[in-house]
Amino acid sequence: MKSRIKNSKKNTIFFGLFTIFLILLDQATKYLAKAVFMKEPFVLIPGVFEFRYLENQSAAFSMDPITIFQRIFKLSYFTEHPESFLAWKMGFFYIFTIIITGLIIYLFLCIPTGKRYRALNVIAALFVAGAIGNLIDRMVNHYVIDFLYFSLIQFPIFNVADIYVTVAAVFFVIMGVFYYKEEDFARIFAKEV
Repeated sequence: MKSRIKNSKKNTIFFGLFTIFLILLDQATKYLAKAVFMKEPFVLIPGVFEFRYLENQSAAFSMDPITIFQRIFKLSYFTEHPESFLAWKMGFFYIFTIIITGLIIYLFLCIPTGKRYRALNVIAALFVAGAIGNLIDRMVNHYVIDFLYFSLIQFPIFNVADIYVTVAAVFFVIMGVFYYKEEDFARIFAKEV
């Protein structure tokens, strides 16, 4: 049986180092946010943008399945035992993040080597760094540190890892629609090397 791994050793090393750099950058910004903005927000542009510390125990817009389930069914156990509710949420996030990160790394390894596919390598690194950056927070703190706030539009508070995932998703869609062709994706998923 032939290996599906197509990405070069050089690309894999770059992916690893770039991903580690992004994770460290995310963690450094969260450390600074906790140290500096925890007590009082810092308004950078009045009425537009500020740094505001938030401990987020959910996903974006509180749309994690455990919270949705609780909102629908209003289980008294979770209401009476909020620590259990948090444990279930964190368990979901751990499992989901590990599965998605593993899938993205597998797909990264299947990306053929070549200039045409470099953008996909960067997109994969952004996705993985964002997922791992927030996973570290959840494992260490049981919440994610958010601190970037666009007060002008009252956009939910977010962090650098969220930016990685959002940028990766936007560029993946743009590249998938306007740059890559069906045969490019066929090369990624082809069984032979």
